[in-house]
Amino acid sequence: MSDYLPSAPGLLPKWLLFISVVSIFNSIQSYFGGLHLTRRVYDNKPNDVTGLSARTFGTWTFLTAAIRLYGAYNINDASVFNLTYLTFIVAFTHFSSEWLIFKTVKLGKGLAGPLIVSTTSLIWMASQRKFYL
Repeated sequence: MSDYLPSAPGLLPKWLLFISVVSIFNSIQSYFGGLHLTRRVYDNKPNDVTGLSARTFGTWTFLTAAIRLYGAYNINDASVFNLTYLTFIVAFTHFSSEWLIFKTVKLGKGLAGPLIVSTTSLIWMASQRKFYL
C-alpha cells in the first residue's frame, strides 16, 4: 500500500492525497447521488440547488481534486505547489462568499467541512512552503 502513497517526506502530501480522494467521491455524489447532500451544504437556500448547479459543483470539485492529487505527488515543483495552493484559495473564497455575501450557506455542518479543510490546508501549505520548495 505504501508504494501508492506520495514519496515526499512529511504528512502534507498524504493530506493532499486524502483530500483528493474524498473530493473525488464528493464529485461522483454530485453527479449520481441526487441533490440531498449538495443541498445540505447550501442549506440556507436549498431550493437554489438544481441538478445543473450540483453537476457544475461536481465538475469543479473533480478539477480541484485532480490538481490536489497531482500536487500530492509533485509537491516539490513550485508551479504545481502554487496551483495546488490556489485551489484552496478558490474554495475558501467560494464558500466564504456564499456564507457572507450570497447567504446560501449558514455557519453549521454544511459549511464547517469546506472551511476547516481550506483554512487548514492554506495555513499548512504556507508554513511548509520553504520545506517543500
